[in-house]
This record gives sequence, structure tokens and C-alpha cells, in this order.
Amino acid sequence: MAGRRDRVRILLRIAFRNLLASKVRTGILGAIVLVGSLIVVVGSSVLDSIDRGMRTSIQGSLAGQLQVYDARSEGALELYGGLRGQSLLEPIEDFAKVKAVLSKVPNVKQVVPMGIDQAMVATGNTFDVALARLRSDARRLEAGEGGPELRRDYAAHVAHLRRMVGLLREEIAQARSIVDLSGRDAADRRREWEALERADTAEFWDAFDRDRYASLEFLENRVAPLAMDNAFTFLRYVGTDVDAYFRAFPLAEVVEGERIPPGQRGILIGKQFAEEWLKLKNARRLDQIKDARDRRGKRIAKDEELQRWVRENRSGIREILLKLDPVKAEEVARELRPALGAAEGEPLEAVLGRLFATTDENFDQHHDLFYRVVAPRLRLYQIDVGDTITVKAPSKSGYFSAINVKVYGFLQFKGIEKSGISGMWSVMDMLSFRDLYGYLTREKAEEVKRLKATMGARELERDAAEEALFGAGNALVGESKAGRIDERALVGPERPGAPAADLAARVYTQDEIDGGVALNAALILEDPGKLRATARDVRAAIEREKLGLKVVDWQEAAGLVGQFVTLLRVVLFTAVLIFFAIALVIINNAMVMATLQRVKEIGTMRALGTQRRFVVAMLLVEIAAVGILFGLAGAVLGAGVVGLIRAAGGIPAATNFLYFVFSGPALFPRLGAMPVGVSLAIVLLVAILSALYPAMIAMRVTPVEAMSSED
Repeated sequence: MAGRRDRVRILLRIAFRNLLASKVRTGILGAIVLVGSLIVVVGSSVLDSIDRGMRTSIQGSLAGQLQVYDARSEGALELYGGLRGQSLLEPIEDFAKVKAVLSKVPNVKQVVPMGIDQAMVATGNTFDVALARLRSDARRLEAGEGGPELRRDYAAHVAHLRRMVGLLREEIAQARSIVDLSGRDAADRRREWEALERADTAEFWDAFDRDRYASLEFLENRVAPLAMDNAFTFLRYVGTDVDAYFRAFPLAEVVEGERIPPGQRGILIGKQFAEEWLKLKNARRLDQIKDARDRRGKRIAKDEELQRWVRENRSGIREILLKLDPVKAEEVARELRPALGAAEGEPLEAVLGRLFATTDENFDQHHDLFYRVVAPRLRLYQIDVGDTITVKAPSKSGYFSAINVKVYGFLQFKGIEKSGISGMWSVMDMLSFRDLYGYLTREKAEEVKRLKATMGARELERDAAEEALFGAGNALVGESKAGRIDERALVGPERPGAPAADLAARVYTQDEIDGGVALNAALILEDPGKLRATARDVRAAIEREKLGLKVVDWQEAAGLVGQFVTLLRVVLFTAVLIFFAIALVIINNAMVMATLQRVKEIGTMRALGTQRRFVVAMLLVEIAAVGILFGLAGAVLGAGVVGLIRAAGGIPAATNFLYFVFSGPALFPRLGAMPVGVSLAIVLLVAILSALYPAMIAMRVTPVEAMSSED
């Protein structure tokens, strides 16, 4: 034992003596090992942090830990969309049964029904909003109300509408100067212009109160369509059990308004979706400029995109002028003039031009002025909390269906508020989802049954349908006669409230919410660390109960978004592999050259009785020592780089996609034991592999050849 210790001691002394004797070679090899170790430590820390951020964003907003969907589906479940667009899923026919079975699987905490798709929402135009407001005033006046506040609002709304007509006439007059008025649509254009001219006369508005409804009808049918700013937008949403959804996904929060009341119908609009697609364009551009300046350090003077937004704001004042009634317009102008250095009496359009002429020096002041003076007097969003919106989508039967749902609030996800991925999602109740996509709900089934009973309809075999319809060979039953149609009898007895109002006010039981179809379901686990074991148990339960479902984890369910981390890992590992392959060649060449230069030394050692394995061990110890010492130095340096990144505020999310990937505005990499251990293992492996060939050369050298060599 003592002899072995002596041999090891001698081996180490010789190896370290050789390293110190060749400082340049040792430094070159060490630098390569150090850089490789640093790359692995920093890269692994960043990747692990990205993986943690993606997991937080996806699991905490939409996916949960596991997802199940019908195994007969044509495509795979991709919550955030894939190369083929929206997932084509077969419905889960009886979600209640699926929930009952999967809720009993160990470690499954919740089973949340989902139906993910997109639909169209008409946003209307500014004229429509103003006309609806004025019509509401007119109804109250016609009903006998006549308080001073109502009279004041009514007068302001009439003045606002009259002002809008004047602005529209100016805009159309400019368009007529460049439009061909002798073409095929010349007659229609003349009629439209005549209607607009009539609406912009004092006579029309003097006579407005004599027949309010007729005047409003004329404006709605003949003038409002000329505004040409009717629009609709596509809304991505998830239909779900809203209460279960908020329990399952802790990142979800309502930032304006309130949650949909338990068991009721409604929708929560994604806050980021509202910001990007429903907000007043000038306000949105101001927000974008502020975000670019504050979060990304950009400057208007040096950035072309910011300069373009400033120009578009200055040319997009018309929308604001249309939204302000004369009273509010004068209030805005009066408050803005002194703050912007405008002359007394300068028109509002010119004052707003000053407001939106933003530079790096005045931007913060003008941004504050807009939100303090202008924004409170405007309807900033095309859809507001409390509105009832019409949502349309093609049903699974091939026809378009529409539902009216109340907007209860705006929804966002904590930590990823500005994400363009999660922030685009809206949340709708499950019953409305089923109605929208043509799935038979209990209410529809009862309605069909009632209609059958009212009309005396009965079930028929396909073969007997023709005979029943055309009465082949049957005697004449009766003779048709013209008569008055009793619409009241057809519709049935009156019920208090409209059907839409009934649906909005009705509170559904949990059995009604669960008892129907769903497209997929999220599984929330008690212990997410046992994901794989739980997935096996879920598959076993599905097989046992013959549910016909497929189970995927959160990363697979997220589609392309979920595979982003995998792609990053492939890129990093490929880069590391290439680097270490180059390092292997360089270290190998350096060791070969060093071995050839030490042939006489090796021969002398062999002549003195040194065994071959001692020489091989000496070379391996030398390179292993370099690997360990410089590998540790690289790991320490990598830890320092990670610390500097964190101290500097992390890696900023330059895009909305990275905001989602980082699960916040910046990525703060964390150093773990795994990256350090992996880096040391890799550099040691590369170092030892690079020393094997030189060691084989050293083993072949005989004492006679070595001592007789010139070199």
C-alpha cells in the first residue's frame, strides 16, 4: 500500500512539474478548457431559466400540466396554434364522465373543460356608438322623463352628432375631388351625397325634435354607412368552466371589471388584445412609443419606427375629433392651450397637432397631458366593460351562428401582462361556447322538443319520409284556405323578458356546465414533479374506462411555442458540440506535439524501468489536472457572468414573444448545481479523449528508439 502511495505521489509530482515547465502549452490548453466550461455554465443556466419561464407561462395560463383530447381528432392539440393553424379536434361528447374518471386518478387535482377557437366580433363605428347613445336619450324623453341632466346630455349628444356629420361631409368632399363621379355607381354616389348634404343643414337639425325617431332612422340608414369605418376583429378565446379556470390557473386575473358571476354566461376580454386591437389608435401608438423608450431604451430622434408612429399620430386626429362632442372638445382645447403654448382661440385640431408632435424632450409631458386631459373624455376602447357584444363563428354544422354575451371585464396574466401570446386570449363560459359552435345544449334540446310538440312532428324512418311528405295513395285530409296569420300564437305565450335576457340572467348548475361537450381538458396536478408517473396513470384510467382520449404533457400541447425550448437546447448543444470538437482537435494536436518533444524524456524513464502504464497515467493526469483546474475556473467565471447578468437587470425581453418565453419583462438566469457539474464532466471528458492518442504514441516508444532519437 505504501509503495502504491509513493508511486502516485511521484506520478503527481512529475505531472505537475511538466505542466509548470511548459507554461505556454498549459496556458493554451487551459484557456480552451476555461472558455468551454464558461459556455456550458452560462448557456445551461440561461436555458434552464427559459425552460422554467416557459413552464410558468404555459402551465399557469392555459395548459396545466397535462391535456387530454379525443384520440379520433384529425390533428394534434396545439393550444397556441401550429403550422396548419387551428387544431382540428373531435369533441369529447360527455365531459362529465371524463371528469368523474380522471378526478379519481392519484395526483390529479382538477379537470378543467376547454373549447379553444376563434370567432368574429363586430366593433361598429363611431357613428353607431353616437346614434345608440342618442336613441337611448330619445327613448327616455319619449317615455316622459325630462330632468335637467337628461336634457343637458341630450343636447350635448345632438350637438356631437351634428358635428360628426359636418366632419364627415368635409372628408367626403375631399374624396369626391379624386373619385370618378361618372362611373357605374354615379347615381348611388349622388344619392349618398344628397343625404349627407341634407343632414348637414340647419333645417334638418331644427326639425330633429319634431320627429326624433324618423331623424335617427335617416342618420342610421343613409349617413352612418358613409363613415366607412365599420370593422370586425378575430377574437381568440377559450370556452371553459370559468370558476374552475381561475382556481386552476393562478396567473389569470381580472384587471378591469369583475369575474363572470358563478354559473352565468359572459366573456372576459384579453387585456393585451384590447390594447392592440380595440384601443384608440393614437393612444395605442403613444403606449408603444413609451414602451420602446422606457423598456428598450429607444429614442424618437434615432428610430425610424418611432418617427413613423409620431407622424401617424399627427395625421390620425380625425378619430379623436369624431369622438368629442362640442362641450368636451372645448374643455379639451381650453386645458391644452396653455400647457402646449397655443394661442387663445386656436382650433382644437391644431392644438391636438401640437400634442402629438412628440419629441424625446417633450414626450413624457405630452403623454401625461393626453391621459390626464383627453383620454377621460373619450371612449378609449371599441368594447368596454358592461357592453354586450355579438360573437359570430362558423358552427360545426357548416352555418354561421351568433351569440350575445356580456363583457364582464378585461383579463391578463400576472408576470406576462404584455405577452402577445397569452394576452390575446379571452375567456368565455362553457355554455356560450357550446351554443356558438352548434353543439346541442340542454336548452336547445328542450326547445326542439317543445317545437316538435307544438307542430305535431314525429320521428320517421328514412324509407317512409317520401310517403309521409307527399301522401302517396292517401285520401285528401283537408283543403288549404287563406287566412290571417296569428304571430302571437306561432311564437307562443309571452314571457317576461327577451330570450337573450333570460340566458344572461340564468344561473347554471355545475351539472349543466359539466354535462355536455368539450374539445379538450386541462389536468392540474397536486405535485407537478410527478408528471410522467401521473400521465401513465391517466392513460391507464382512459384505457380501463374506454374513454378514447389522448394524453399529452404541457410542452407537447403548446405546439410550436412549447417546442421553442427544445429548439434552443438543440442549438446550444450543437454549438457546444462544435466548440468542443474543435477544442478536442486543438488539445489533441498540442498534446501530440508535446509528446513528440518529450520522446527522449520518456525513453529515459522507460530505460530506468518505468512501465508504459505509468507514462500513460502521467499524460492523463497532466491533461486531467488542466481540465479540473481550468474547468473550475471557467465555472467560477461563468457563475460571475450569471451574477453580472442578474445584477444588470437580466436579459431584457426585446419582443412580446420573449416576454412570454421569459415569463416576464426580463430573464434572470439562476446558477444551479447541474450546469456546473455538467460543464466539469464535459471538459474532463473532452480533455481525457484528447489525451488518449498522445498516450498511445507514448506507449509505442521503446527506450532504444527514444534515446537514439535526435529530437
